[in-house]
Amino acid sequence: MPLNLKQLCFFLCSLPLMAQVQEEISPPPNIRTVIFKGPTEDQFPIVQLGEPIYLEFDDLLASEQDYYYKVVHCDYDWTPSTLLKSQYLSGVDNQRIIDYENSYNTLQPYSNYRLTIPNDNLRLRVSGNYLLEVYNAYNELQFSRRFVVYQNQVQVGATVKRSRDFAFLNERQVVQFTINTSDVQLVNPKQEVKVAILQNYYWPTAIYDIAPQFTLGSELVYKYDQETSFPGGNEYLNFDTKDLRAPSAAISSIEFREVYHHYLFTDRYRYDLPYTYFPDINGDFVIRTLQGDNDSREAEYSDVHFSLPYTPRLDTDDVYVFGKFNNYTLEASNRMSYNAENGNMELVLRLKQGFYNYKYVQRKSNGSEDLNSVSGNFHFTENNYLILVYYRNFGDLYDSIIGIGNANSRNISN
Repeated sequence: MPLNLKQLCFFLCSLPLMAQVQEEISPPPNIRTVIFKGPTEDQFPIVQLGEPIYLEFDDLLASEQDYYYKVVHCDYDWTPSTLLKSQYLSGVDNQRIIDYENSYNTLQPYSNYRLTIPNDNLRLRVSGNYLLEVYNAYNELQFSRRFVVYQNQVQVGATVKRSRDFAFLNERQVVQFTINTSDVQLVNPKQEVKVAILQNYYWPTAIYDIAPQFTLGSELVYKYDQETSFPGGNEYLNFDTKDLRAPSAAISSIEFREVYHHYLFTDRYRYDLPYTYFPDINGDFVIRTLQGDNDSREAEYSDVHFSLPYTPRLDTDDVYVFGKFNNYTLEASNRMSYNAENGNMELVLRLKQGFYNYKYVQRKSNGSEDLNSVSGNFHFTENNYLILVYYRNFGDLYDSIIGIGNANSRNISN
């Protein structure tokens, strides 16, 4: 039956929405400390189908507001898949988060919310890319986070090598890997299999659309150099506020005014210094407190003061403090400002007690972002790499994930 004009206009207007890439949305100022993880400590949920994922966040309004969650299934390119909710969910979403408690004995009051999937109302039925969305009682989107569900149908072997490009010999790391597909019957691997490669679970620099160089029996071989290379970066800086009253190697002084203020030592530029190995957690953070037994409800919020000397290297660019604690976003809330009295770029962030990794990032005046101009790029840097293997057979309605691989540059080779 042909579409009438009204139906056709509605269909055409709907196409851009249907094809919209699902980005992660940052929360409003009252929502802090979003923790989203699977069974491991890494705050990026990569779980096998059936394994649990955990969400936790604080609302500084402390008014026990109602929050609801929805789950969106996405294809390889993070556009919503054509699956109906009933095809990728058992049960229903848009449920209220009912597990929450108010903070106990803290200077900064807050309500702590927790959600686990699967739960009594919801289970995931298929693998693939997913987006978890959190809404308030007025159906306004508060924030969203990506997560990945996979099934172990292929084996991925990966190594990290030093770049063979002499221009970046000391700066870049190359991920090379093979995919053993002996348990999956492939007809056209270059069409049916796609991969995504992530460094330290950071989506904006992920590498996509890399075809296998060749097949060797049941193995797909990816032995690229430039096509699968990443800047090495540098180890993250860190501080620990688990003890509110104790300075440390990173905290120069502590004051109390309404809440505690932790002043970090002024950081320095490392791009022109020799590489020094210092263990980090690749940008992540861990909430912990010595002032109570329950980290979720008894950890205090304090104002952490960051400072970096201004140099002509920064020019008129914006400088940001960057880490998993703010989901690696570059926004007004974490942009530094210039202090003419001491010549430093400065920023104050209210953060929950714990151990934090962070780094300084520039947004150039032309709009581009430079993640490593302050800290430098070194091929020795310890980074974690994740390879996601997507599969879509002819006639399938969505991109499934049939395996993952991990590699760490701690064991880098030439």
